[in-house]
Amino acid sequence: MAARIGVIGGSGVYQIDGLEGAEWQTVETPWGSPSDQILTGRLHGVDMAFLPRHGRGHVHSPSAVPYRANIDALKRLGVTDVIAVSACGSFREEMAPGDFVVVDQYIDRTFAREKSFFGTGCVAHVSLAHPTCARLSALSAEAVPEGVRVHRGGTYLAMEGPQFSTLAESRMYRDQWGADVIGMTGMPEAKLAREAELCYASVAMVTDYDCWHPDHDAVDVAAVVRTLTANSANAKALVTALPSRLNDRPTPCPCGCDKALEHAVMTAPEKRDPALVAKLETVAGRVLGI
Repeated sequence: MAARIGVIGGSGVYQIDGLEGAEWQTVETPWGSPSDQILTGRLHGVDMAFLPRHGRGHVHSPSAVPYRANIDALKRLGVTDVIAVSACGSFREEMAPGDFVVVDQYIDRTFAREKSFFGTGCVAHVSLAHPTCARLSALSAEAVPEGVRVHRGGTYLAMEGPQFSTLAESRMYRDQWGADVIGMTGMPEAKLAREAELCYASVAMVTDYDCWHPDHDAVDVAAVVRTLTANSANAKALVTALPSRLNDRPTPCPCGCDKALEHAVMTAPEKRDPALVAKLETVAGRVLGI
C-alpha cells in the first residue's frame, strides 16, 4: 500500500521545500479550522501533506493549537502516516542541544485542551500503552541526517505552558518521574492520532536543558531560537529522506495503529448521539458504519 505522509511541523519548521505540485489547501473540519492551510504535493513520488502546528508566523500558543481539527484534516486528505517534529528541552546530559529524540512514551501534564474526538453520546477508549508507531518511529530515526545524534526512545513530559518550568518542576520531572525531554505540544496530538487510527511518530529536537542543569543557563526563547535555526536544515533533511523509506507501507500496520478503534467504542448503536457520530465520520467512520 502506498503511504501518504503527513508532517506536522513545530517551532522552527514552517514549510517543506522541493514539493512537486505544491499547493496550500484550505481544509475545514467539524472540529473547526486547523492551525493553517495544509501544503500538499509530491516528494520523490510520494504524496505529502505538511501542516505548521503553530501556523505560519507562529500564531497559535501550545494550549490554543486546534489539535482535533489538525488530525481530522490530515486524515481527511488521506494521510496514513504522521511524523510530528517539535522542539523540546532535555532532562538528560546525554541528550544535548542539537540532538534528535524519537519519542516512544509520554507523561501528559496538560489540562486546558480537548483530548478526545469522543465524548458524551459516543464513548470510546483506545490503548495508549505504546502511544507511537514503532515501525514509523524506526524509519524516522533512520531518516535523521548523518552527523546528527539521534536517541531511539525517550519519555516526553507534555506540559501546559506557555511558561517554561520552574526549577522545582524541572527537578521533579527529571529525578522523580524519569522523563527524558519536555515540550508543550506532544499531547493531546498523539492521543488524537491514535483515535484517528493513524500511524504516528514524534521526533523531538533538543534545544536546551530546561532549567535543571547547574552548568547551563535556564531556558529562554533566545536560546531556543538559536538552536532551532541551526537545526532547521537537519529537520528538513529528515523530512526529505522519509518518502523513500515509507513508500512501501505494510497493510495492516504491524503495530495495529490502523485498527486502534476495533473494540474501542463502548456506546450502544441505538444510544449514540447522531450529531457527534456525524462529526466522527472522517476519524472513526470505519467502525461506526458511516
